Amino acid sequence: MLRGLLIGLLFGLPVGAVGAMAVQRTFHGGFSAGLITGLGSSFADGLYACAGALGFSFVSGFLLERQRELRLLGGVLILSMGLRLLLGRRGSGAASAPPVRGARMFWSSFAVGITNPAAMLTFLFAFSWFGIPGQLKLCQGLPLVGGVLAGTGLWWAALSGAVCAGRKRWGEKIARWIDPVFGSVFILLALAVFAGTWA
Repeated sequence: MLRGLLIGLLFGLPVGAVGAMAVQRTFHGGFSAGLITGLGSSFADGLYACAGALGFSFVSGFLLERQRELRLLGGVLILSMGLRLLLGRRGSGAASAPPVRGARMFWSSFAVGITNPAAMLTFLFAFSWFGIPGQLKLCQGLPLVGGVLAGTGLWWAALSGAVCAGRKRWGEKIARWIDPVFGSVFILLALAVFAGTWA
């Protein structure tokens, strides 16, 4: 579990589309909104870590064979989020798009995370780096995956807390720019996914 925690802390740094989602949602919905968003991605990471740790080669093989289709699906999801933020309340005078609430926060970030099969390769590399064999017994694999979940969860909690602190200081000055900026970021990330998929 300790090694899993370290792997989660070292390799679970919130970057990319889910990191942007967590920042944008924390700004509008507070700490819990960002944390729930991040935990959706952590759950996806946990499934990939579980496949790698327990040696589910049939799962990993299938996902890697279909990674182009999965990445394209993820790109479409990210693009739709960007367009929603840019166009969702256009002309209404509101500062933000209609909020995403409850379980949708969790499952939308899970969907983005699970459509990135490259995450499994990252965990396989991490396991190798920490000297963890490619196939563990259930009693060994589950604590490892639990540690990964805890490590990534700490990252999301730290990010959400930092955004909340920044919101208290600069919130009124940047509120009107949050959704347009992050909408543009999502669109650029989606284009990068599309370009990488077909490269």
